[in-house]
Formats: sequence, structure tokens, C-alpha cells
Amino acid sequence: MSTESSPKGLDVMALQPMERRPCAMAAALEIVGERWSLVAIRELVYGVHRFDQIAAYTGATRDILVDRLRKLEQNQIIERRMYSEHPPRYEYHLTDKGMELMPVLITLNQWGTKWARPAYAPGWSHECGHSLRVDLVCHDCGDHLSRINVQPEVHVAHHGPTADG
Repeated sequence: MSTESSPKGLDVMALQPMERRPCAMAAALEIVGERWSLVAIRELVYGVHRFDQIAAYTGATRDILVDRLRKLEQNQIIERRMYSEHPPRYEYHLTDKGMELMPVLITLNQWGTKWARPAYAPGWSHECGHSLRVDLVCHDCGDHLSRINVQPEVHVAHHGPTADG
């Protein structure tokens, strides 16, 4: 357990009105937050596209996997592509929207390797040949992110007339 004190900026979130916060993270988790969704996406990143293979590599039951793939398709994370007409058979492929989840998978894998410590944890490597380690940095100044130097942006809802009218 960390004894680090709460940095300035984060405290302000605890002082906000007690109501449900609008949250992009919660909205994203509504789409991809179930375990089988993310491991199915992992398999698509690995180049596994057929249902039976995805089921075998993930361990998901057929019913759960069908449900998760359908939800991912409805949210344009994946798309189905027919590879056999008789009987109709489909492969699953990531869309551009789905491919943008790759850094999330890599970061989650990195965290899991450090903290969950599975018996075997394949990592990722960069084309330069080195093992990939994701570092989060500020896009503008290049400073590494930490709990000390990051704070949420607080947007206060204003009710009633504004200065404009």
C-alpha cells in the first residue's frame, strides 16, 4: 500500500458534488470492459480470425464469445468477413477503431506481467528487436506521467444564464 499523499489537483475531485460523473473510461468499459471482449480482441491482434480458434485460445464458452463478438461488431470495433458461402462462415477482423485499442492491450499486459504475475506471460516486441515497454508521457512536454504530475480536468457545470446571454 502506498503512503504517498494525494497530490494537489486530485483532491478537488473528492470535493465535487456527489453525483454520477460523466466518464469516457466508463463509456469505453461499457463496450470493451468484459474479460472475454478484451481477450478476443487480443486474439485478433495476434492474427487469429476464426471463431473456433478464438474460442480455443481464449477459453470462452461459445455463448459468451458469440455475445461479446456481436457487441464488438455493433460498436464497430470488429467486422465480420465471409470466407465460406456454403455453409456461411465468417472471420472476425479489427476495424481501425478496434486497432486503436492495441496500446490499451499492451499497457494492460505490461501491468498484468508486473502485478498479476501469470506463470507465462508473452510480451510484445518492437520491430527494432527489443521487448516493448510502454511509457506514458505528456504529448506536449515529454514528461513521464505519474500520480504526482497528473490531475483531472474539472469541468464545472454552470446552470442558468451565462455571460453570453
